[in-house]
Parts: sequence; structure tokens; C-alpha cells
Amino acid sequence: MKILITGGSGALGSELNKSLSLNNQILSIYNSNIGNCDIFNSIQTDITDLKKLNTIFEEFRPDIVIHTAAISNPVIADKLSSKKVYATNVTAVKNIAELCDKHNSKLIYTSTDLVYAGYRGTMLDEDSKLVPISLYAETKLMGEIKIRETFNNYLILRMSLMFGIGKFYKKNHFNKMYQNLITGKSVSLFTDQYRTPISFREAARIISQLLQIDVNKSIINLGGKEKVSRFEKDVMLCEEADLNKSLLIPVTMKDVNAAYQVKDVSMNTEKLRSFGIEQKSLREMIRIELMF
Repeated sequence: MKILITGGSGALGSELNKSLSLNNQILSIYNSNIGNCDIFNSIQTDITDLKKLNTIFEEFRPDIVIHTAAISNPVIADKLSSKKVYATNVTAVKNIAELCDKHNSKLIYTSTDLVYAGYRGTMLDEDSKLVPISLYAETKLMGEIKIRETFNNYLILRMSLMFGIGKFYKKNHFNKMYQNLITGKSVSLFTDQYRTPISFREAARIISQLLQIDVNKSIINLGGKEKVSRFEKDVMLCEEADLNKSLLIPVTMKDVNAAYQVKDVSMNTEKLRSFGIEQKSLREMIRIELMF
């Protein structure tokens, strides 16, 4: 298959480059940071440049587009103009959906667990109440809506908190926290926010499997099986890496005046498993990260 990957220099994109290039023809789009795109078929493009996107679609003719590119950090999004965030997270999504429709390409769109109401229960399924409270989450949900309004040949993947260790994950909180721990520095971690975390490598593996399944016009929760707090997750890391657990400082979101105090967006992933896809355990994902 011919697969176009946006956000190819990001943490998830870098894993998709590696896994999907083995048996497919890929073209990976990056913008300011090249990541590992230099060792794959890639092109530098700003996804808000519709003219360049048109050219890419005309020349590459993708069977599948995996759209991971976004302004994806809620705090960073708040520091930018809403116009810029909207252009990247909404208008560009609409343009890509329309190009997919025009060229008969299937669209895989990575959304976020943060579109869910973080106060309405636990292990939320795909039909649970949606109440995004950050500009980032709001624009990701708007991207979902633009896709659904455009055509039916899509999968919307609501991604949980992702983590990883490695040189391509420098901006990832988990990677920064790990580097602090191995140098003996303490880290503060929430005890009162719950997610169903998944590693970038595991997410890429599952997305690769989803490409082989004949399903479209569907929203799927993509995360791990286990509901944990950030503190609980990183206790596991210390146990697996033989690091000092006393360096982990438990805090609440209120203690640090967190910008967006989302209590629980842990996700039910039974729908994902209904397609015959099984997730690794959180501890197994951490062990795999420590091998690299």
C-alpha cells in the first residue's frame, strides 16, 4: 500500500515510519523538525499549505493517509493564537479529508482521550459524553467533526496518554521524567488523574494492524488496558528499571494548579479488541521501552 504519514517527525510518526515502511511504500511529512524522516521517503511541508498538500496527493496518490500532525500540547496551544491552532488542528484536517475523498484515500485520524468529559465516570466507551476543556482538545474534536461531515472512508482513533523512551521522544513527559530519575532527580507526578496509557511503539503496532482490517466510518478508543494515574505508571517504571521510587513525589492537580484538571479519561477499549487486536500490558510496554 501507499501510505502518507503526517507528523512523521513526531514520536508516534517516527514509530509509524519504522513499522509501516517494512511492507509498504510510505511518504512521511515533517515540518520544522526532521526526526527520523531523513532515513525514510519524506518531504518537508507545512500541513496548512493547501497548495503543497494538493501537489503531494496528486503525485503520491496515497491509498491511506495517517494524520498525526497537530499542535498537540494543551499548554503550548494556549500560548499560540487561536487562529493558528484552528488552522492547524481544524482547517488542515478538513482539507486533508477533502483530498482523501477526492483521491479515494482512507483517512486515519489520531484524536485524543481529552475530548471526553473527565468527570463522568471511568473506562469511557466511544459513546461517552464529550466535554473538551482545553483549546487543544476542542480543536481535535472539531477535526473529528470536519472529517465526519466530509466523507465516510475514515477511522478516528481517540488516543490515550502516550509515552516512550528514546531520542525521538525528547519532548515527551515520560522521557524527561526517566532522564531525571536516572540522574537522581526527583519528579512530581499526579495521583488524581487517570488514563489508560499506551507506548508510542505499541500504538504504532496497533495502527499497523488496523490498516489490514476492512472497517471505516468508525471511532475507536486506542489505549492500554489498565487505568492508572501518572504516579502509579511511573512506580512501575522504577520497579522495572531498578530506579529509586523515593524520587517520585505524589502531588494532586490542585497542588500544582494544573491548567486543565481532567480527573478521569480512562478509556474502554473493548471495541478495539472486537477487531481481534490485543494490547500488551502496561508493564510489558515499559519493559520494551527499556530495551531501546
